[in-house]
This record gives sequence, C-alpha cells and structure tokens, in this order.
Amino acid sequence: MSGQAILHLATRADAAGIAALSRDRIEQGLGWSWTAPRVLRSVRDPATNVVVAHRSGRMLGFGIMKYHDDDSHLLLLAVHAQATRRGIGSALLAWLERSALAAGIGQVYLEARLANGAARAFYARLGYREIQTLPGYYQGVEACVRLAKDLWPAPVAPG
Repeated sequence: MSGQAILHLATRADAAGIAALSRDRIEQGLGWSWTAPRVLRSVRDPATNVVVAHRSGRMLGFGIMKYHDDDSHLLLLAVHAQATRRGIGSALLAWLERSALAAGIGQVYLEARLANGAARAFYARLGYREIQTLPGYYQGVEACVRLAKDLWPAPVAPG
C-alpha cells in the first residue's frame, strides 16, 4: 500500500464496510451489534463523528466518537489487520480528538476489552489512562477497562 491515507467523514456508502470491520476486528466472539443500519444512524447523528481512512479507494480503518456537553465517548476504533502499525489508528484518533477540542470538549472516555493488551497499550501510548474495570461489561461475559484522556493542556506553574 503506497501513499498517504486520506481521512474524511464517513458517508452512507461507508456504513457496510465499517460494520464489517467492527464485526471482524472489535466484536468477534460477542455477536454483531454494530450492523450497517446502526453505523448509518451514527453517520447521520449530528452529535457523532464517524471518520474513515481510505487509500487507493480502500477503507483502511474508522473511528466513531459521540460528543456530549462536557465530554466525548470513543465508541469504536478499528483498522484492517493488513494496515495495522502504520499510524492509521493514531491518525483517526487524533482527528477525533481535534474535533472534540474544536467543540470545546476536553475529555475523552472509551472502553477496551480487559484481555486486549494490544489495544490497552495503544491507548496508553497516546496518553489514555485506565480509570475503571467493569466485570461483564460486554454482554455480561467479558470485562472491560474504561480509559480516559484529558485533552486540555496542563496548566503551566508560575515561576
């Protein structure tokens, strides 16, 4: 795969690909809840951004973030297996974080499977901290770790 990935807001045409990637990379073993109609509802929701990464006409990954008054919630983030470790997930997340800041929101929350060490390490590298463990979070069978990141710059001490 050559060239830079292009990030843009998802369209109706992206919904089926996003749903399939969620099923294959996020929801495996849990049943499929992020179907194309559900993804399409998020694409149409004015309080949600769905961003996709494309290269050479192929979707490489996506992220879905819901914005509230004071915080945001990263609902899903996935990259195709063949496109991992190339900065696409980081670029998608950075795009969503910049959107949150532009909306005046300085806090992001998300959940990851407790057993998904790769995802937990990915988010830790990007400044997310684990704040809570919730047993049975995923359909009553699998625990999650809730993570958070403060997007506002740390205040500078006078001196």
